[in-house]
Amino acid sequence: MRSCFETGDALHSLRTNLQDPNNVLQSWDPTLVNPCTWFHVTCNNDNSVIRVDLGNAALSGQLVPQLGQLKNLQYLELYSNNITGPIPSDLGNLTNLVSLDLYLNRFTGPIPDSLGKLSKLRFLRLNNNSLSGPIPMSLTNITALQVLFANNLDLCGPVTGHPCPGSPPFSPPPPFVPPPPISAPGGNSATGAIAGGVAAGAALLFAAPAIAFAWWRRRKPQEFFFDVPAEEDPEVHLGQLKRFSLRELQVATDTFSNKNILGRGGFGKVYKGRLADGSLVAVKRLKEERTPGGELQFQTEVEMISMAVHRNLLRLRGFCMTPTERLLVYPYMANGSVASCLRERPPHQEPLDWPTRKRIALGSARGLSYLHDHCDPKIIHRDVKAANILLDEEFEAVVGDFGLAKLMDYKDTHVTTAVRGTIGHIAPEYLSTGKSSEKTDVFGYGIMLLELITGQRAFDLARLANDDDVMLLDWVKGLLKEKKLEMLVDPDLQNNYIEAEVEQLIQVALLCTQGSPMDRPKMSEVVRMLEGDGLAERWDEWQKVEVLRQEVELAPHPNSDWIVDSTENLHAVELSGPR
Repeated sequence: MRSCFETGDALHSLRTNLQDPNNVLQSWDPTLVNPCTWFHVTCNNDNSVIRVDLGNAALSGQLVPQLGQLKNLQYLELYSNNITGPIPSDLGNLTNLVSLDLYLNRFTGPIPDSLGKLSKLRFLRLNNNSLSGPIPMSLTNITALQVLFANNLDLCGPVTGHPCPGSPPFSPPPPFVPPPPISAPGGNSATGAIAGGVAAGAALLFAAPAIAFAWWRRRKPQEFFFDVPAEEDPEVHLGQLKRFSLRELQVATDTFSNKNILGRGGFGKVYKGRLADGSLVAVKRLKEERTPGGELQFQTEVEMISMAVHRNLLRLRGFCMTPTERLLVYPYMANGSVASCLRERPPHQEPLDWPTRKRIALGSARGLSYLHDHCDPKIIHRDVKAANILLDEEFEAVVGDFGLAKLMDYKDTHVTTAVRGTIGHIAPEYLSTGKSSEKTDVFGYGIMLLELITGQRAFDLARLANDDDVMLLDWVKGLLKEKKLEMLVDPDLQNNYIEAEVEQLIQVALLCTQGSPMDRPKMSEVVRMLEGDGLAERWDEWQKVEVLRQEVELAPHPNSDWIVDSTENLHAVELSGPR
Protein backbone atom coordinates (compact mmCIF):
# COMPACT_ATOMS: atom_id res chain seq x y z
CA MET A 1 0.00 0.00 0.00
CA ARG A 2 2.88 2.31 0.78
CA SER A 3 4.19 1.95 -2.79
CA CYS A 4 0.75 2.94 -4.13
CA PHE A 5 0.85 6.09 -2.02
CA GLU A 6 4.37 6.94 -3.21
CA THR A 7 3.45 6.29 -6.84
CA GLY A 8 0.30 8.38 -6.60
CA ASP A 9 2.19 11.19 -4.86
CA ALA A 10 4.88 11.17 -7.55
CA LEU A 11 2.36 11.42 -10.38
CA HIS A 12 0.35 14.06 -8.52
CA SER A 13 3.53 16.10 -8.08
CA LEU A 14 4.04 15.88 -11.83
CA ARG A 15 0.48 17.03 -12.45
CA THR A 16 0.78 20.05 -10.16
CA ASN A 17 4.02 21.06 -11.89
CA LEU A 18 2.54 20.92 -15.42
CA GLN A 19 0.15 23.25 -17.19
CA ASP A 20 -2.62 21.21 -18.82
CA PRO A 21 -4.76 23.41 -21.12
CA ASN A 22 -6.67 20.45 -22.57
CA ASN A 23 -7.43 18.79 -19.20
CA VAL A 24 -5.62 15.63 -20.23
CA LEU A 25 -4.77 15.00 -16.55
CA GLN A 26 -8.27 15.66 -15.25
CA SER A 27 -8.68 12.08 -14.02
CA TRP A 28 -5.49 12.25 -11.91
CA ASP A 29 -7.37 12.55 -8.63
CA PRO A 30 -5.06 12.70 -5.58
CA THR A 31 -7.87 11.41 -3.35
CA LEU A 32 -7.68 8.04 -5.11
CA VAL A 33 -4.99 5.89 -3.52
CA ASN A 34 -4.43 3.78 -6.63
CA PRO A 35 -3.40 5.74 -9.76
CA CYS A 36 -4.13 2.70 -11.94
CA THR A 37 -7.62 4.11 -12.53
CA TRP A 38 -6.23 7.30 -14.07
CA PHE A 39 -6.22 7.85 -17.82
CA HIS A 40 -2.84 7.64 -19.59
CA VAL A 41 -1.48 5.44 -16.78
CA THR A 42 -0.99 1.68 -17.28
CA CYS A 43 -0.41 -0.78 -14.43
CA ASN A 44 0.56 -4.43 -14.24
CA ASN A 45 -1.30 -7.14 -12.33
CA ASP A 46 0.36 -5.99 -9.09
CA ASN A 47 -1.07 -2.47 -9.48
CA SER A 48 2.38 -1.05 -10.14
CA VAL A 49 2.59 1.76 -12.67
CA ILE A 50 4.54 0.52 -15.68
CA ARG A 51 3.62 3.11 -18.28
CA VAL A 52 2.83 6.84 -18.46
CA ASP A 53 1.67 8.00 -21.91
CA LEU A 54 1.44 11.79 -22.20
CA GLY A 55 2.74 12.34 -25.72
CA ASN A 56 1.32 15.18 -27.83
CA ALA A 57 -0.79 16.51 -24.96
CA ALA A 58 0.11 20.24 -25.16
CA LEU A 59 1.62 20.06 -21.67
CA SER A 60 4.06 22.70 -20.42
CA GLY A 61 6.01 23.23 -17.22
CA GLN A 62 8.82 21.11 -15.80
CA LEU A 63 9.38 17.52 -14.74
CA VAL A 64 9.73 16.70 -11.05
CA PRO A 65 12.40 14.60 -9.31
CA GLN A 66 9.66 12.52 -7.66
CA LEU A 67 9.32 10.63 -10.97
CA GLY A 68 12.32 8.65 -9.78
CA GLN A 69 10.02 6.95 -7.26
CA LEU A 70 8.19 5.01 -10.00
CA LYS A 71 10.45 2.00 -9.54
CA ASN A 72 8.50 -0.29 -11.88
CA LEU A 73 8.00 2.23 -14.67
CA GLN A 74 8.94 0.82 -18.08
CA TYR A 75 7.70 3.52 -20.50
CA LEU A 76 7.74 7.29 -19.98
CA GLU A 77 6.31 8.89 -23.14
CA LEU A 78 6.35 12.72 -23.06
CA TYR A 79 7.09 13.52 -26.72
CA SER A 80 5.67 16.52 -28.61
CA ASN A 81 4.88 18.79 -25.65
CA ASN A 82 6.27 22.13 -24.45
CA ILE A 83 8.02 20.89 -21.32
CA THR A 84 10.99 23.02 -20.26
CA GLY A 85 13.79 22.91 -17.71
CA PRO A 86 16.32 20.16 -17.02
CA ILE A 87 15.92 16.41 -17.28
CA PRO A 88 15.83 15.27 -13.62
CA SER A 89 18.81 13.16 -12.67
CA ASP A 90 16.40 11.13 -10.51
CA LEU A 91 15.20 9.41 -13.70
CA GLY A 92 18.34 7.34 -13.29
CA ASN A 93 16.53 5.52 -10.47
CA LEU A 94 13.99 4.03 -12.91
CA THR A 95 15.94 0.81 -13.32
CA ASN A 96 13.12 -0.97 -15.18
CA LEU A 97 12.74 1.77 -17.78
CA VAL A 98 12.68 0.49 -21.36
CA SER A 99 11.67 3.66 -23.25
CA LEU A 100 12.23 7.35 -22.39
CA ASP A 101 10.76 9.57 -25.12
CA LEU A 102 11.31 13.31 -24.61
CA TYR A 103 11.36 14.19 -28.32
CA LEU A 104 10.19 17.65 -29.44
CA ASN A 105 10.05 19.53 -26.17
CA ARG A 106 12.13 22.42 -24.83
CA PHE A 107 14.36 20.68 -22.32
CA THR A 108 17.56 22.52 -21.41
CA GLY A 109 20.73 21.69 -19.54
CA PRO A 110 22.85 18.55 -19.70
CA ILE A 111 21.89 14.94 -20.31
CA PRO A 112 22.07 13.39 -16.82
CA ASP A 113 24.95 10.98 -16.38
CA SER A 114 22.65 8.92 -14.16
CA LEU A 115 20.77 7.66 -17.25
CA GLY A 116 23.72 5.33 -17.77
CA LYS A 117 22.42 3.25 -14.85
CA LEU A 118 19.30 2.25 -16.81
CA SER A 119 20.56 -1.12 -18.01
CA LYS A 120 17.18 -2.12 -19.52
CA LEU A 121 16.78 1.07 -21.55
CA ARG A 122 16.25 0.39 -25.26
CA PHE A 123 14.81 3.66 -26.62
CA LEU A 124 16.05 7.15 -25.67
CA ARG A 125 14.67 9.99 -27.80
CA LEU A 126 16.10 13.39 -26.90
CA ASN A 127 16.11 15.01 -30.33
CA ASN A 128 14.57 18.42 -31.02
CA ASN A 129 15.24 19.95 -27.61
CA SER A 130 17.74 22.56 -26.36
CA LEU A 131 20.06 20.29 -24.41
CA SER A 132 23.68 21.28 -23.89
CA GLY A 133 26.95 19.88 -22.61
CA PRO A 134 28.71 16.59 -23.29
CA ILE A 135 26.97 13.35 -24.16
CA PRO A 136 27.53 11.13 -21.08
CA MET A 137 29.98 8.32 -21.54
CA SER A 138 27.86 6.28 -19.12
CA LEU A 139 25.34 5.67 -21.91
CA THR A 140 27.88 3.44 -23.63
CA ASN A 141 27.34 0.86 -20.88
CA ILE A 142 23.81 0.13 -22.11
CA THR A 143 24.38 -2.48 -24.80
CA ALA A 144 20.95 -2.49 -26.52
CA LEU A 145 20.32 1.25 -26.44
CA GLN A 146 19.04 3.20 -29.45
CA VAL A 147 19.38 6.96 -29.08
CA LEU A 148 18.36 10.05 -31.04
CA PHE A 149 20.19 13.28 -30.18
CA ALA A 150 19.57 15.38 -33.31
CA ASN A 151 18.77 19.10 -33.23
CA ASN A 152 20.28 19.83 -29.83
CA LEU A 153 22.74 22.40 -31.11
CA ASP A 154 24.60 22.91 -27.82
CA LEU A 155 25.55 19.28 -27.22
CA CYS A 156 29.29 18.81 -27.49
CA GLY A 157 31.99 16.18 -27.50
CA PRO A 158 33.72 14.01 -30.10
CA VAL A 159 30.49 12.34 -31.20
CA THR A 160 28.94 15.66 -32.22
CA GLY A 161 32.07 17.09 -33.83
CA HIS A 162 31.94 20.11 -31.47
CA PRO A 163 34.53 20.23 -28.65
CA CYS A 164 33.21 21.07 -25.20
CA PRO A 165 34.43 24.36 -23.66
CA GLY A 166 37.58 23.81 -21.68
CA SER A 167 38.32 20.42 -23.20
CA PRO A 168 41.31 19.69 -25.45
CA PRO A 169 40.55 20.14 -29.15
CA PHE A 170 40.20 17.04 -31.26
CA SER A 171 40.48 16.30 -34.93
CA PRO A 172 37.31 15.46 -36.84
CA PRO A 173 37.00 11.93 -38.19
CA PRO A 174 38.23 11.38 -41.75
CA PRO A 175 35.72 11.52 -44.63
CA PHE A 176 33.59 8.44 -44.96
CA VAL A 177 34.65 6.02 -47.69
CA PRO A 178 31.80 3.86 -49.04
CA PRO A 179 32.48 0.13 -48.86
CA PRO A 180 32.99 -1.81 -52.09
CA PRO A 181 29.89 -3.57 -53.49
CA ILE A 182 31.17 -6.99 -52.40
CA SER A 183 33.20 -7.43 -49.23
CA ALA A 184 34.67 -10.47 -47.55
CA PRO A 185 32.28 -12.52 -45.43
CA GLY A 186 32.01 -11.19 -41.91
CA GLY A 187 33.76 -7.99 -42.89
CA ASN A 188 32.18 -5.86 -40.16
CA SER A 189 34.93 -3.25 -40.23
CA ALA A 190 34.87 0.34 -39.03
CA THR A 191 34.30 1.38 -42.63
CA GLY A 192 30.90 -0.23 -42.53
CA ALA A 193 29.91 1.13 -39.13
CA ILE A 194 27.14 3.70 -38.68
CA ALA A 195 28.39 7.29 -38.44
CA GLY A 196 31.22 6.42 -40.75
CA GLY A 197 33.40 4.84 -38.06
CA VAL A 198 36.56 6.41 -36.75
CA ALA A 199 39.94 5.37 -38.04
CA ALA A 200 42.34 4.26 -35.33
CA GLY A 201 44.85 6.95 -36.16
CA ALA A 202 42.30 9.72 -35.79
CA ALA A 203 40.94 8.19 -32.60
CA LEU A 204 44.35 8.48 -30.94
CA LEU A 205 44.10 12.25 -31.27
CA PHE A 206 40.96 12.32 -29.12
CA ALA A 207 40.89 12.71 -25.39
CA ALA A 208 40.66 9.51 -23.36
CA PRO A 209 36.82 9.45 -23.20
CA ALA A 210 36.64 9.89 -26.93
CA ILE A 211 38.93 6.90 -27.45
CA ALA A 212 36.66 4.79 -25.28
CA PHE A 213 33.60 6.00 -27.13
CA ALA A 214 35.14 5.28 -30.53
CA TRP A 215 36.10 1.79 -29.37
CA TRP A 216 32.55 1.15 -28.17
CA ARG A 217 31.07 2.46 -31.42
CA ARG A 218 33.21 0.03 -33.41
CA ARG A 219 32.24 -2.85 -31.11
CA LYS A 220 28.48 -2.12 -31.35
CA PRO A 221 28.20 -0.34 -34.69
CA GLN A 222 24.49 -0.22 -35.41
CA GLU A 223 22.81 0.21 -32.02
CA PHE A 224 23.48 3.86 -31.21
CA PHE A 225 21.67 6.59 -33.13
CA PHE A 226 23.42 9.70 -34.43
CA ASP A 227 22.70 12.03 -37.34
CA VAL A 228 25.55 12.08 -39.84
CA PRO A 229 25.76 12.59 -43.62
CA ALA A 230 24.64 9.66 -45.72
CA GLU A 231 26.82 7.71 -48.09
CA GLU A 232 25.02 8.53 -51.32
CA ASP A 233 23.88 12.13 -50.96
CA PRO A 234 24.71 14.88 -48.44
CA GLU A 235 21.04 15.86 -48.21
CA VAL A 236 19.97 12.43 -46.95
CA HIS A 237 20.76 11.48 -43.34
CA LEU A 238 21.02 7.77 -42.68
CA GLY A 239 23.19 7.98 -39.58
CA GLN A 240 21.00 5.74 -37.44
CA LEU A 241 21.11 2.89 -39.96
CA LYS A 242 23.77 0.51 -41.07
CA ARG A 243 24.28 0.13 -44.78
CA PHE A 244 24.96 -3.55 -45.32
CA SER A 245 26.90 -4.88 -48.25
CA LEU A 246 25.06 -7.36 -50.43
CA ARG A 247 27.70 -9.94 -49.57
CA GLU A 248 26.96 -9.60 -45.84
CA LEU A 249 23.30 -10.37 -46.41
CA GLN A 250 24.06 -13.20 -48.81
CA VAL A 251 26.21 -14.84 -46.15
CA ALA A 252 23.63 -14.16 -43.43
CA THR A 253 20.79 -15.81 -45.39
CA ASP A 254 22.80 -18.62 -46.99
CA THR A 255 22.48 -16.86 -50.36
CA PHE A 256 18.77 -16.23 -49.82
CA SER A 257 18.07 -19.92 -49.43
CA ASN A 258 14.45 -21.03 -49.63
CA LYS A 259 14.87 -22.83 -46.29
CA ASN A 260 15.30 -19.42 -44.65
CA ILE A 261 12.11 -17.87 -46.05
CA LEU A 262 9.95 -16.50 -43.24
CA GLY A 263 7.17 -15.25 -45.48
CA ARG A 264 6.09 -13.85 -48.81
CA GLY A 265 4.05 -10.73 -49.39
CA GLY A 266 3.18 -8.01 -51.83
CA PHE A 267 6.54 -6.35 -51.34
CA GLY A 268 8.75 -9.40 -51.67
CA LYS A 269 10.16 -12.28 -49.64
CA VAL A 270 11.43 -12.13 -46.07
CA TYR A 271 14.41 -14.27 -45.05
CA LYS A 272 15.75 -15.23 -41.66
CA GLY A 273 19.44 -14.41 -41.36
CA ARG A 274 22.29 -14.50 -38.87
CA LEU A 275 24.84 -11.69 -39.02
CA ALA A 276 28.54 -12.08 -38.33
CA ASP A 277 28.02 -10.90 -34.73
CA GLY A 278 25.55 -13.74 -34.15
CA SER A 279 22.40 -11.62 -34.05
CA LEU A 280 19.29 -12.82 -35.88
CA VAL A 281 17.64 -10.56 -38.42
CA ALA A 282 14.79 -10.59 -40.91
CA VAL A 283 15.88 -9.50 -44.39
CA LYS A 284 13.14 -8.20 -46.68
CA ARG A 285 14.12 -8.49 -50.34
CA LEU A 286 12.00 -6.00 -52.27
CA LYS A 287 10.85 -7.29 -55.63
CA GLU A 288 9.80 -4.16 -57.53
CA GLU A 289 11.55 -3.26 -60.77
CA ARG A 290 14.11 -0.47 -60.62
CA THR A 291 14.16 2.66 -62.69
CA PRO A 292 17.00 5.15 -63.30
CA GLY A 293 17.17 7.90 -60.70
CA GLY A 294 15.32 5.92 -58.06
CA GLU A 295 18.27 5.58 -55.68
CA LEU A 296 17.91 8.96 -54.00
CA GLN A 297 14.15 8.53 -53.61
CA PHE A 298 14.71 5.09 -52.10
CA GLN A 299 17.15 6.51 -49.58
CA THR A 300 14.75 9.32 -48.72
CA GLU A 301 11.93 6.88 -48.01
CA VAL A 302 14.23 4.60 -46.02
CA GLU A 303 15.18 7.60 -43.89
CA MET A 304 11.49 8.36 -43.32
CA ILE A 305 10.87 4.80 -42.14
CA SER A 306 13.92 4.82 -39.88
CA MET A 307 12.81 7.97 -38.08
CA ALA A 308 9.61 6.29 -36.88
CA VAL A 309 10.88 5.04 -33.53
CA HIS A 310 8.24 3.73 -31.12
CA ARG A 311 7.87 0.76 -28.82
CA ASN A 312 5.10 -0.66 -31.03
CA LEU A 313 6.80 -0.13 -34.40
CA LEU A 314 9.28 -2.51 -36.00
CA ARG A 315 12.66 -0.80 -35.98
CA LEU A 316 14.54 -0.66 -39.27
CA ARG A 317 18.06 -1.83 -38.51
CA GLY A 318 19.66 -1.23 -41.89
CA PHE A 319 19.41 -1.48 -45.65
CA CYS A 320 21.27 -2.56 -48.76
CA MET A 321 21.09 -0.90 -52.15
CA THR A 322 22.78 -2.00 -55.37
CA PRO A 323 21.90 -1.32 -59.01
CA THR A 324 19.73 -4.45 -58.98
CA GLU A 325 18.77 -5.03 -55.34
CA ARG A 326 16.88 -3.24 -52.59
CA LEU A 327 16.89 -4.93 -49.18
CA LEU A 328 15.73 -3.88 -45.72
CA VAL A 329 17.06 -5.41 -42.51
CA TYR A 330 14.91 -5.69 -39.37
CA PRO A 331 15.28 -7.40 -35.99
CA TYR A 332 14.05 -10.97 -35.99
CA MET A 333 10.73 -11.48 -34.17
CA ALA A 334 10.85 -14.92 -32.55
CA ASN A 335 7.10 -15.14 -31.92
CA GLY A 336 6.13 -14.42 -35.50
CA SER A 337 2.98 -12.53 -36.33
CA VAL A 338 -0.51 -12.36 -34.87
CA ALA A 339 -1.76 -14.28 -37.91
CA SER A 340 0.72 -17.13 -37.41
CA CYS A 341 -0.07 -17.34 -33.68
CA LEU A 342 -3.80 -17.46 -34.40
CA ARG A 343 -3.83 -19.92 -37.26
CA GLU A 344 -0.42 -21.48 -37.87
CA ARG A 345 0.98 -22.19 -34.42
CA PRO A 346 2.72 -25.53 -33.85
CA PRO A 347 0.97 -28.04 -31.56
CA HIS A 348 3.33 -27.38 -28.63
CA GLN A 349 2.65 -23.62 -28.63
CA GLU A 350 -0.08 -22.27 -26.37
CA PRO A 351 -2.78 -20.17 -28.07
CA LEU A 352 -2.90 -16.44 -27.41
CA ASP A 353 -4.87 -15.89 -24.22
CA TRP A 354 -7.42 -13.10 -23.84
CA PRO A 355 -5.23 -10.65 -21.84
CA THR A 356 -2.52 -10.99 -24.49
CA ARG A 357 -5.03 -10.31 -27.27
CA LYS A 358 -6.22 -7.16 -25.48
CA ARG A 359 -2.61 -6.01 -25.10
CA ILE A 360 -1.97 -6.66 -28.79
CA ALA A 361 -5.03 -4.58 -29.70
CA LEU A 362 -3.81 -1.62 -27.65
CA GLY A 363 -0.16 -1.87 -28.66
CA SER A 364 -0.87 -2.04 -32.39
CA ALA A 365 -3.27 0.91 -32.05
CA ARG A 366 -0.54 2.93 -30.36
CA GLY A 367 1.90 2.10 -33.13
CA LEU A 368 -0.51 3.15 -35.89
CA SER A 369 -1.46 6.30 -33.99
CA TYR A 370 2.22 7.23 -33.86
CA LEU A 371 2.58 6.77 -37.63
CA HIS A 372 -0.43 9.01 -38.28
CA ASP A 373 0.07 11.75 -35.70
CA HIS A 374 3.75 11.92 -34.81
CA CYS A 375 5.64 11.28 -38.05
CA ASP A 376 6.42 14.17 -40.39
CA PRO A 377 5.36 13.46 -43.03
CA LYS A 378 2.72 11.12 -41.67
CA ILE A 379 2.97 7.49 -42.71
CA ILE A 380 -0.06 5.63 -44.06
CA HIS A 381 0.41 1.89 -43.71
CA ARG A 382 -2.12 0.79 -46.36
CA ASP A 383 -1.96 -2.92 -45.42
CA VAL A 384 -2.92 -3.27 -41.76
CA LYS A 385 -3.67 -6.92 -40.99
CA ALA A 386 -2.83 -9.63 -38.48
CA ALA A 387 0.08 -10.84 -40.62
CA ASN A 388 1.74 -7.41 -40.33
CA ILE A 389 1.41 -7.19 -36.54
CA LEU A 390 4.50 -8.94 -35.20
CA LEU A 391 5.13 -10.14 -31.65
CA ASP A 392 8.36 -9.68 -29.72
CA GLU A 393 9.75 -11.90 -26.97
CA GLU A 394 7.13 -10.62 -24.51
CA PHE A 395 4.26 -10.88 -27.05
CA GLU A 396 4.13 -7.10 -27.30
CA ALA A 397 2.59 -5.94 -30.59
CA VAL A 398 5.03 -4.48 -33.12
CA VAL A 399 3.59 -3.01 -36.34
CA GLY A 400 5.65 -4.07 -39.34
CA ASP A 401 5.77 -3.20 -43.06
CA PHE A 402 4.85 0.45 -42.47
CA GLY A 403 6.17 2.88 -45.07
CA LEU A 404 6.69 0.16 -47.66
CA ALA A 405 3.68 1.10 -49.77
CA LYS A 406 5.14 4.52 -50.50
CA LEU A 407 8.65 3.12 -50.72
CA MET A 408 7.63 0.75 -53.49
CA ASP A 409 5.93 3.54 -55.44
CA TYR A 410 9.07 5.67 -55.75
CA LYS A 411 9.27 5.01 -59.47
CA ASP A 412 5.75 6.38 -59.97
CA THR A 413 4.60 9.96 -60.14
CA HIS A 414 3.64 11.94 -57.06
CA VAL A 415 0.11 10.53 -57.35
CA THR A 416 -0.11 6.89 -56.33
CA THR A 417 -2.90 4.98 -58.01
CA ALA A 418 -1.89 1.39 -57.24
CA VAL A 419 -4.08 -0.19 -54.58
CA ARG A 420 -1.85 -2.06 -52.16
CA GLY A 421 -3.48 -4.24 -49.57
CA THR A 422 -5.05 -7.59 -48.82
CA ILE A 423 -8.56 -8.76 -49.70
CA GLY A 424 -10.82 -8.42 -46.71
CA HIS A 425 -8.76 -5.65 -45.18
CA ILE A 426 -9.10 -3.00 -47.89
CA ALA A 427 -11.41 -0.10 -47.10
CA PRO A 428 -14.21 0.34 -49.69
CA GLU A 429 -13.22 3.90 -50.64
CA TYR A 430 -9.60 2.83 -51.19
CA LEU A 431 -10.70 -0.02 -53.43
CA SER A 432 -12.98 2.21 -55.52
CA THR A 433 -10.81 5.34 -55.82
CA GLY A 434 -7.25 4.21 -55.12
CA LYS A 435 -6.91 7.06 -52.61
CA SER A 436 -5.60 6.10 -49.19
CA SER A 437 -5.72 8.03 -45.93
CA GLU A 438 -5.39 7.42 -42.22
CA LYS A 439 -8.97 6.16 -42.28
CA THR A 440 -8.05 3.29 -44.63
CA ASP A 441 -5.64 2.14 -41.93
CA VAL A 442 -8.40 2.48 -39.34
CA PHE A 443 -10.59 0.15 -41.43
CA GLY A 444 -7.81 -2.43 -41.70
CA TYR A 445 -7.20 -2.17 -37.97
CA GLY A 446 -10.89 -2.87 -37.29
CA ILE A 447 -10.70 -6.03 -39.39
CA MET A 448 -7.54 -7.03 -37.52
CA LEU A 449 -9.46 -6.67 -34.23
CA LEU A 450 -12.06 -9.08 -35.56
CA GLU A 451 -9.26 -11.50 -36.45
CA LEU A 452 -8.00 -11.26 -32.86
CA ILE A 453 -11.45 -11.97 -31.45
CA THR A 454 -12.51 -14.73 -33.82
CA GLY A 455 -9.23 -16.31 -34.89
CA GLN A 456 -10.68 -16.32 -38.43
CA ARG A 457 -9.21 -15.03 -41.67
CA ALA A 458 -10.47 -11.75 -43.08
CA PHE A 459 -11.31 -13.51 -46.36
CA ASP A 460 -11.95 -17.23 -46.31
CA LEU A 461 -13.67 -19.21 -49.05
CA ALA A 462 -13.94 -22.15 -46.67
CA ARG A 463 -16.82 -20.38 -44.93
CA LEU A 464 -18.90 -20.97 -48.06
CA ALA A 465 -19.16 -24.63 -47.06
CA ASN A 466 -21.44 -23.55 -44.20
CA ASP A 467 -23.29 -21.00 -46.33
CA ASP A 468 -21.47 -18.26 -44.44
CA ASP A 469 -20.05 -15.00 -45.75
CA VAL A 470 -16.51 -15.17 -47.10
CA MET A 471 -15.78 -11.70 -45.72
CA LEU A 472 -15.08 -11.75 -41.99
CA LEU A 473 -16.84 -8.42 -41.40
CA ASP A 474 -20.06 -9.66 -43.01
CA TRP A 475 -19.82 -12.97 -41.14
CA VAL A 476 -19.46 -11.17 -37.80
CA LYS A 477 -22.38 -8.85 -38.54
CA GLY A 478 -24.56 -11.80 -39.49
CA LEU A 479 -23.88 -13.61 -36.22
CA LEU A 480 -24.47 -10.47 -34.21
CA LYS A 481 -27.84 -10.00 -35.90
CA GLU A 482 -28.69 -13.51 -34.77
CA LYS A 483 -27.41 -12.67 -31.25
CA LYS A 484 -24.81 -15.45 -31.40
CA LEU A 485 -21.94 -13.61 -29.74
CA GLU A 486 -20.51 -16.81 -28.29
CA MET A 487 -20.03 -18.22 -31.81
CA LEU A 488 -17.81 -15.29 -32.72
CA VAL A 489 -15.13 -15.92 -30.15
CA ASP A 490 -12.09 -18.02 -31.07
CA PRO A 491 -12.64 -21.59 -29.78
CA ASP A 492 -8.95 -21.66 -28.79
CA LEU A 493 -9.84 -19.35 -25.90
CA GLN A 494 -11.96 -22.17 -24.41
CA ASN A 495 -14.36 -19.65 -22.85
CA ASN A 496 -11.53 -18.03 -20.87
CA TYR A 497 -12.49 -14.45 -21.60
CA ILE A 498 -14.64 -11.67 -20.19
CA GLU A 499 -17.77 -11.24 -22.28
CA ALA A 500 -18.07 -7.51 -21.57
CA GLU A 501 -14.53 -6.97 -22.84
CA VAL A 502 -15.27 -8.95 -26.00
CA GLU A 503 -18.32 -6.76 -26.61
CA GLN A 504 -16.26 -3.60 -26.14
CA LEU A 505 -13.60 -4.80 -28.57
CA ILE A 506 -16.28 -5.67 -31.13
CA GLN A 507 -17.76 -2.21 -30.70
CA VAL A 508 -14.38 -0.62 -31.44
CA ALA A 509 -13.99 -2.88 -34.49
CA LEU A 510 -17.42 -1.93 -35.85
CA LEU A 511 -16.76 1.78 -35.33
CA CYS A 512 -13.49 1.38 -37.23
CA THR A 513 -15.10 -0.44 -40.17
CA GLN A 514 -17.95 1.95 -40.92
CA GLY A 515 -18.58 2.44 -44.63
CA SER A 516 -17.85 6.17 -44.62
CA PRO A 517 -14.25 7.10 -43.75
CA MET A 518 -15.49 10.32 -42.16
CA ASP A 519 -17.46 8.31 -39.61
CA ARG A 520 -14.49 6.21 -38.49
CA PRO A 521 -12.49 7.34 -35.46
CA LYS A 522 -8.85 8.41 -35.69
CA MET A 523 -6.32 5.93 -34.38
CA SER A 524 -5.57 8.27 -31.47
CA GLU A 525 -9.26 8.08 -30.58
CA VAL A 526 -9.13 4.30 -30.87
CA VAL A 527 -6.26 4.26 -28.37
CA ARG A 528 -8.29 6.32 -25.92
CA MET A 529 -11.34 4.07 -26.35
CA LEU A 530 -9.24 0.98 -25.68
CA GLU A 531 -7.89 2.69 -22.57
CA GLY A 532 -11.46 3.19 -21.38
CA ASP A 533 -12.03 6.78 -22.44
CA GLY A 534 -14.97 7.67 -24.69
CA LEU A 535 -16.15 4.33 -26.08
CA ALA A 536 -19.57 4.48 -24.41
CA GLU A 537 -20.30 7.94 -25.80
CA ARG A 538 -19.08 7.04 -29.28
CA TRP A 539 -21.10 3.82 -29.33
CA ASP A 540 -24.29 5.57 -28.17
CA GLU A 541 -23.84 8.18 -30.89
CA TRP A 542 -23.40 5.43 -33.50
CA GLN A 543 -26.55 3.65 -32.32
CA LYS A 544 -28.65 6.81 -32.66
CA VAL A 545 -27.41 7.32 -36.21
CA GLU A 546 -28.17 3.68 -37.00
CA VAL A 547 -31.76 4.02 -35.79
CA LEU A 548 -32.31 6.98 -38.11
CA ARG A 549 -30.63 5.19 -41.00
CA GLN A 550 -32.80 2.12 -40.55
CA GLU A 551 -35.95 4.25 -40.50
CA VAL A 552 -34.90 5.78 -43.82
CA GLU A 553 -34.17 2.34 -45.28
CA LEU A 554 -37.54 0.96 -44.19
CA ALA A 555 -39.41 3.85 -45.77
CA PRO A 556 -40.88 3.11 -49.25
CA HIS A 557 -38.53 4.04 -52.05
CA PRO A 558 -39.56 4.36 -55.71
CA ASN A 559 -36.32 2.78 -56.91
CA SER A 560 -35.95 0.21 -54.17
CA ASP A 561 -35.19 -2.53 -56.68
CA TRP A 562 -31.92 -0.77 -57.47
CA ILE A 563 -30.75 -0.35 -53.86
CA VAL A 564 -28.13 -2.83 -52.72
CA ASP A 565 -27.21 -2.88 -49.03
CA SER A 566 -23.58 -3.88 -49.26
CA THR A 567 -22.76 -3.06 -45.68
CA GLU A 568 -25.29 -5.19 -43.80
CA ASN A 569 -25.19 -2.83 -40.85
CA LEU A 570 -26.31 -4.11 -37.48
CA HIS A 571 -29.49 -3.22 -35.74
CA ALA A 572 -28.58 -0.64 -33.15
CA VAL A 573 -29.52 -2.78 -30.17
CA GLU A 574 -27.41 -5.86 -30.87
CA LEU A 575 -24.53 -4.97 -28.53
CA SER A 576 -24.82 -3.43 -25.12
CA GLY A 577 -22.69 -0.46 -24.18
CA PRO A 578 -19.38 -0.76 -22.28
CA ARG A 579 -19.80 -2.15 -18.79
